Amino acid sequence: MGKNAAYAAQYAEEAKEQMRMYGIPASVILAQAILESSNGQSQLSRECNNHFGIKATASWLKNGGEYGVYTDDRPNEKFCKYKSVGDSYEHHSQFLKQNKRYAQCFTLSPDDYKGWTKGIERAGYATGGGYAASLQRIIEANGLDKYDSEVMAEMRAEGRSFGVENNPRREMPAAHVPQSAGYSFPVEREEFLFITSPFGNRQDPMDATKQQMHKGIDIKTNHEAVLATENGGKVQCSYLHLSDIAVKVGDVVNASQKLGVSGNTGTRTTGEHLHFGVKSVSADGSKRDMDPAAYLAEIGQKGNIKLQALHNGNDLLAKYKSNAPQEQKVSSEDWMKKILSSEDSGVGISGTNDPILDMAMTTFMSLMMLAAQIDSNDEERQKGLISAMAANRLVDLTSLVPGMRQCTITVGENGKTVLHAESGTVKIDRELTSSEMNRLSLILGNANLSEESKRTKIAGMVTGIVATQQASQNFEQGMEAESQQQNLQRK
Repeated sequence: MGKNAAYAAQYAEEAKEQMRMYGIPASVILAQAILESSNGQSQLSRECNNHFGIKATASWLKNGGEYGVYTDDRPNEKFCKYKSVGDSYEHHSQFLKQNKRYAQCFTLSPDDYKGWTKGIERAGYATGGGYAASLQRIIEANGLDKYDSEVMAEMRAEGRSFGVENNPRREMPAAHVPQSAGYSFPVEREEFLFITSPFGNRQDPMDATKQQMHKGIDIKTNHEAVLATENGGKVQCSYLHLSDIAVKVGDVVNASQKLGVSGNTGTRTTGEHLHFGVKSVSADGSKRDMDPAAYLAEIGQKGNIKLQALHNGNDLLAKYKSNAPQEQKVSSEDWMKKILSSEDSGVGISGTNDPILDMAMTTFMSLMMLAAQIDSNDEERQKGLISAMAANRLVDLTSLVPGMRQCTITVGENGKTVLHAESGTVKIDRELTSSEMNRLSLILGNANLSEESKRTKIAGMVTGIVATQQASQNFEQGMEAESQQQNLQRK
């Protein structure tokens, strides 16, 4: 038996388990491991149990993840170090699943190894060319696709579905927040939590005429794991609006253990987010709502978690931290760029190499700034407006277009840009064409135009689109009325 086949036989069950949980072909997992670890004989794999060449991220390092230093693309690069090879396999699956660059792969069948290898190469897993071809040669020369067939047959026979929620799952390795640290934030982030609503009195999101006491913080999420915050804590934490719950009453949980998946459930929610609440428990058993920012600041210091909780560009944790440095004020434009360009925000329209999505995001950013400046000259209020627009991926242009009852533009994760407008006589909801997007982009990007000129041109463009839609609607109604009249005459 050759070295490749011997390695595959040794770790086949590990790869098959990952396939059941994540839908990644076992053949592709094994081929990557064979290639990246030289059949488990590379120095990195022998010393660090790292069989996929995964480098240590800033989050891994900040939260105490172990690492080894090796030369790869550059000298002295840091790579993740695992307690076991199994942890390396698990982290590899999580790396692919959680990184949006590989999202297209997860739309493929779990036994489509050719599609997966091409998708992984396109997403930039390896810097060298011919990566997909190399993986396919390893798979085909060693018959690794037999492991895919075995898992597919097993799942069909047992009536099971792929996915972590439907299959047993081992403890997640200490990839970002080590279990030994004993502390974790409620969602995994690299730099910051995007807080859309802080603790305290606020305008009721369901009734703008009323005020309410918000007994938690709202964290923008994007259908992701929510995590336990500490081992044996003395506070009671609540997680609301989940789409899936992975624990039951009476379970003992540890820091960074998955409790469920964020969602948009319940009757009092205007979009996906995690409502995270904290109650302190007194010796007599009585409970009191406390600001979750104070709690997160405390466990952040205990667990050396160097994350911020940003609301309108300001760190809510700063006032609760001892010896915290004076924060620098962030501008409206910088705040907008931060929440739209970082995956930490959970907004989901980060820039990519896709020119259509890039143009949509650039246009969206320019429209956001324009709308915020129209609504207010106050910097703090502008940042609040930007936060709301980014969280909802919606720009309100109603005040820009006279005579419109409502006029908004939304941008989806795929770059689909939709105009929603209502004039009183016509209501439209339609995707902007490529030429309309180009025109909008040219107006917003023209440095020779004043802000007022940009507003006037955009208003004229939107009014023209609505007028065209109105004319089309009137024509269709006229044709329908004429047809009905002719039918009556025939009778």
